[in-house]
Amino acid sequence: MAILKRFPMALMTGLVLAATGFAQAPAELKAKVDAEIKQLRNMSTDPKLVSAVKAYNSTPLSPEAKAMTNDKWHTLTVFDPFVRAIGKNSVSEYLKSKRDEVAVKIFVSGADGTKVGFDAKTEFWTHKGMPKHEMPMKGETFIGPMKLDNSTGVQMVQIGLPVLDGAKPIGSVVIGLRADKLK
Repeated sequence: MAILKRFPMALMTGLVLAATGFAQAPAELKAKVDAEIKQLRNMSTDPKLVSAVKAYNSTPLSPEAKAMTNDKWHTLTVFDPFVRAIGKNSVSEYLKSKRDEVAVKIFVSGADGTKVGFDAKTEFWTHKGMPKHEMPMKGETFIGPMKLDNSTGVQMVQIGLPVLDGAKPIGSVVIGLRADKLK
């Protein structure tokens, strides 16, 4: 991936698209995703998100968060006190205000891949080891394949952007874009 740093952003995006399988999507859809990324890129440096991720990264996880696994997370409902506490925090409330007809799913992860906040309960507690988190943690943009999202029931393309403290990635923000609403 180090070689990607020498290529222009457009070429990097093309390589990432090819690596994720998204390059097989129609060119018109790719152009729409690229346009949406340009509009959403400011989330990487959004002061509220940067501040929240910095605070999250500098605070030790609670015993419950340390013990959380993706398997256990799958068993929890949105009414579970642990899930509700994250879903009602200030970052989550802020993310809910950022949703629109295109960006229908948004979540922020700390450096360790665990959730800082989300607009709705995510499928996974941690995205560590997954491209949607790992690429942004290298300062790269992730573009996933178009697929049916189980939590919303619509065709979606996920993008992952770094949360940046200056030029340093400190977390990731993943945004689910509703394919049928891309302009």
